[in-house]
Amino acid sequence: MTSVRVAEHHDGNEAAGTTPEEGYERGLGSRQVQMIAIGGAIGVGLFMGAGANIAKAGPSIILMYALAGVIIFFIMRALGELLLYRPCSGSFAEYAREFLGPFFGYVTGWTYWLMWVVTGMAELTAAAIYVHFWFPEIPQWVSALVFLVVLFGVNLISVKIFGEVEFWFSMVKVTAIIGMIVIGLGVLTLGFSDAGDTATPSNLWSHGGIFPNGIGDSLMTLQGVMFAYLAVELVGVTAGESENPEKTLPKAINTLPWRIIIFYVGALAVLLAVVKWTEFTDGESPFVHAFDKIGIPFAAGIVNFVVLTAALSSCNSGMYSTGRMLRDLAANNEAPGVFGKLNARKTPAIGITLSVILMGIGVVLNYVVPDKAFEYVVSVATAAGIWTWMMILVSHIRYRRAVVAGRLPGSSFPAPGGAAFSWVALLFLIFVTGMIAYDKDARVSLYVGAGWAVALAVGWFVLKSRNPQIAAAAQAEAEKAPAAK
Repeated sequence: MTSVRVAEHHDGNEAAGTTPEEGYERGLGSRQVQMIAIGGAIGVGLFMGAGANIAKAGPSIILMYALAGVIIFFIMRALGELLLYRPCSGSFAEYAREFLGPFFGYVTGWTYWLMWVVTGMAELTAAAIYVHFWFPEIPQWVSALVFLVVLFGVNLISVKIFGEVEFWFSMVKVTAIIGMIVIGLGVLTLGFSDAGDTATPSNLWSHGGIFPNGIGDSLMTLQGVMFAYLAVELVGVTAGESENPEKTLPKAINTLPWRIIIFYVGALAVLLAVVKWTEFTDGESPFVHAFDKIGIPFAAGIVNFVVLTAALSSCNSGMYSTGRMLRDLAANNEAPGVFGKLNARKTPAIGITLSVILMGIGVVLNYVVPDKAFEYVVSVATAAGIWTWMMILVSHIRYRRAVVAGRLPGSSFPAPGGAAFSWVALLFLIFVTGMIAYDKDARVSLYVGAGWAVALAVGWFVLKSRNPQIAAAAQAEAEKAPAAK
């Protein structure tokens, strides 16, 4: 059944909350969905990117991660309400299509696909750099190519294999952070190790205060902080392949605050209490520095292994989500129909293959400009992620309006605060976009975004001219808009 027909059913007799058959294998169990949700909240942005943010904001970076975490929870509860209203693997694109119109579904689907393609490039680059730490004689492009091929195979075999690989990737990240917290608390309470004499909670406010460089510099870190949270929404893409989405998805979303408190706020608070913030620098993992300070043997190697798994985890997730998003676009005639086909193992192999080929550009970048490859692509992923979150929030606001008006049934998993918290989160994302525009180093993502918007607009007009169904849907939406107001 195509996504188009799913949307139509909701104008008819299909009950809200039912899960239409999309042809996928429901191979993701509760254990895997929970760990995918946890892994989505822990990535390279924490293990590596936090160093630059700490150097810029000092201890206030803890507050920035907490503030962003609250907003992320609002976004995920809005998504959760939509997912239980109508679970589908197209997720954000489907909801944008239903509540904002076919053009926004088309833009959101392609933009989310782009986000994961460029993220895959960035993470392949990062993984190759981490291998270079142990084996400097291996060219970066060789490592990137090997990882690309292996993860491609994992995603083609079956969704169960993908889920199992992602489970163990996430387990490594979780174990590393919990270990750091436990060791750090031991240093603070028992005073052992080389850091015992200077480790104290007062490090959080004694070296220039909580905002040592001013509130402005702290707010400027929000763009990097939000990048660290990219992929938390991935749990929404699993809706079409979860064994029991009505139970697993609410549980995965409701535990998000605890994951943020433990893995971000807790880990950073312990880190900055054990080692004063002035010792952290840009370009160095704060975890490596803290492990070295404590005197843990092979600290750099341990953290390097962890961030390697974090990078591979993100790339693995990217391959998974791009194939599903292309299939949803194909089902709505917004991408070539060939991307809508599943192979014998019920995976969208052709869509995944195209995405992997484009991710291979990252391998080429590692060959041509190994020192700049990561910076060239990571800012684009941030802008695309913010757009996706905005579409989730606006779709939720429109959905709530329809529920209040009695046009649609309520969800079994309503977001706390209703549309009000979605408005708060939306305004916050607009503020972060302003921060990106203000930062001369980060605003390149907005330039790329403008070019991408032009390309999508041209593509949309071509689609409308060639496909009567899309033209009719766009016309119907345009006629419906004044009535909706």
